[in-house]
This record gives sequence, structure tokens and C-alpha cells, in this order.
Amino acid sequence: MIKLLFVDDEKDLCAYLKDFFGRIGFQVFIATNGQEALAVVKKEKPKVIFLDIRMLGMSGLEVLKEIKNLDQQAKVNIVSVQDDEQTKEEAKKLGADEFIRKPFVSDYLREVVRRQVAELLPEER
Repeated sequence: MIKLLFVDDEKDLCAYLKDFFGRIGFQVFIATNGQEALAVVKKEKPKVIFLDIRMLGMSGLEVLKEIKNLDQQAKVNIVSVQDDEQTKEEAKKLGADEFIRKPFVSDYLREVVRRQVAELLPEER
């Protein structure tokens, strides 16, 4: 089973996404900061990750770099209100698979997950 990880300091948003994707059959983990996220990545090895940029402590870009060092195959999606070209370019250089602007529509996230899981499945066999 493909595991998902949502990293955002907005706890209500994380709880909503955990419920939303849990109801459609995914095992979902949440983290509210970079340290928690890296601990989950090391222990649970989620393959699809949604990562906020602005968090206390480590920024999402720092966390992205560390995640890619731990697992090059993980699909990491930046989800942020920050929408400037410099941030997008930096995220892309660090290995982000997609840049999603907040606010987003849950159905769009579901489509991103569906597409990325389909890309990962041949590796899972």
C-alpha cells in the first residue's frame, strides 16, 4: 500500500486531509513540522508527500532536500500560499514533483495522488 504524508503547521488542515484520503483507502500520516516529517519519512517511508513551505523551524525547502536525500523515488509536492517564481524554481531544483498553490481543491489533490501512485506502482511490484 502506498503511504501518504501531509506536512503542514495547520493542524486542522492535516486532520481534514488525513480523513479525506483515509476514507478512500490510503494510509495517511501527518506532521506539523520538519523534524516530525523527517521522522515519519525514515520510519514509514511514504511515497507521496505534500509539504508546506512556511513552517516553524525547518522550512519546507529544507525538508524537501532532506526527504530527497532519504528517498529519491518519493513524490514530493509543495503546497503553499507562496507563489513566486524564485520559490518555485528552488523547489524544482531540489526535486519537487509539483507545486500546488493554496487554497486548493481536495479533488485536485486526489487527482495528483492518483497520477503519482500510478507512476509509482511499477516500482512497487
